[in-house]
Amino acid sequence: MSHTLPTFPPVEEQIDLITKGVAELIPAPESDAKDALRPRLEAALKTGKPLRVKAGFDPTAPDLHLGHTVLMRKLRHFQQLGHTVIFLIGDSTALIGDPTGKNVTRKPLTREEINRNAETYKEQVFKILDPEKTEVRFNSEWLDKLGFEGMIRLAAKFTVSQMLEREDFHKRFQDEQPISVHELLYPMAQGYDSVALESDVELGGTDQKFNLMRGRDLQRDAGQAPQIVLMTPILEGLDGVQKMSKSLGNFIGVTEAPASMYGKLMSISDELMWRYWTFLTDLPQSQIDALRSDVASGRLHPMQAKKDLARIITTDFHSEAAAEEAAQGWATMFQSKGVSSDVPTMEIDPFAEGLRTPVIDGSAAPPQFRAAKLLQLAGLAPSTGEAMRKLNENAVSINGEKFAGRTLLPEELGEHPTLRLGKKAVKVFWKQ
Repeated sequence: MSHTLPTFPPVEEQIDLITKGVAELIPAPESDAKDALRPRLEAALKTGKPLRVKAGFDPTAPDLHLGHTVLMRKLRHFQQLGHTVIFLIGDSTALIGDPTGKNVTRKPLTREEINRNAETYKEQVFKILDPEKTEVRFNSEWLDKLGFEGMIRLAAKFTVSQMLEREDFHKRFQDEQPISVHELLYPMAQGYDSVALESDVELGGTDQKFNLMRGRDLQRDAGQAPQIVLMTPILEGLDGVQKMSKSLGNFIGVTEAPASMYGKLMSISDELMWRYWTFLTDLPQSQIDALRSDVASGRLHPMQAKKDLARIITTDFHSEAAAEEAAQGWATMFQSKGVSSDVPTMEIDPFAEGLRTPVIDGSAAPPQFRAAKLLQLAGLAPSTGEAMRKLNENAVSINGEKFAGRTLLPEELGEHPTLRLGKKAVKVFWKQ
């Protein structure tokens, strides 16, 4: 029985899509980072054997946001080009908890929590990846079989000083913050995943560099060709300042309703829009550069570019019909409220925690809105402290007038206040 070998697009076409938004490729000659990929892509083209491309995700939380999907979309690019994509669920490494960026030891999840989150992950990831072409693996397949002897032999390949080269471990050590021994096993276990899967390419965020490099070490030790490490930056949230995070409230959830997703995307700044075009769409970088050039020359209005972006992303996670309905709903809201479409909107809960001053017993004075908290909730400042600093600098306007106070009465804000900090402005709609 004969099997038809897969076909791949020309190498340069593949590189244009794969390297879009990439922060770093290893190994990469200083002259051209793309040269790291070219030999492997040429070999795949010659032999018809696809690259094995993996990205690992620990199911530590049940709900994903668009920041999580940056790596998944890069997997999708490889998948669209005909390569083998491995969506690795770190059900065993989740028992440790990735210590990246943490200054305290993470609380281990139970196996039940991990399994429950993993099922949710699978449902959400297939909004991006083709389920028929995706190899879903769990690292418990090989890590649980290592046993005590296997883990000792794996740990023997590294030194404590090597582990302390990792920035967050080093900082915790210098600050005399505790580092649990099991945390040192995390980079080793992640590295062993690459050996078990014989990966050609591993994807990860720039904050994962130390862990990703351990895969190359262990593959070399096992006699395998060391994987290419492809890293993407961390995506900023709606505020355009801090990374997208549920705890910061600057996120767009994968499962959010179409209208909410579309509306939030329309609220981002024009500058941040290009980052989202790069990291959250499948357009090659050359086409995105052409769009940006059209906006810069005046051939395309930035608002239209943002509408196109919001429609594409909403369609990706829902459907074309849902995106069209969300776009019409957004346009109708502006027309009915008389809001300029040049100013993004933000829906805010008027009873959000910390937004209002407390009611004092016996006082007839109504509660007021804290200006700093309002600026933070509107995505104009990353924190109330930064908002307070901007208020002191007289850099804030409310409804077209400079404001440097601390609190405002509801009637001072009005039904749909416009907040401005520097060049950024937001029209507030109070959540009903």
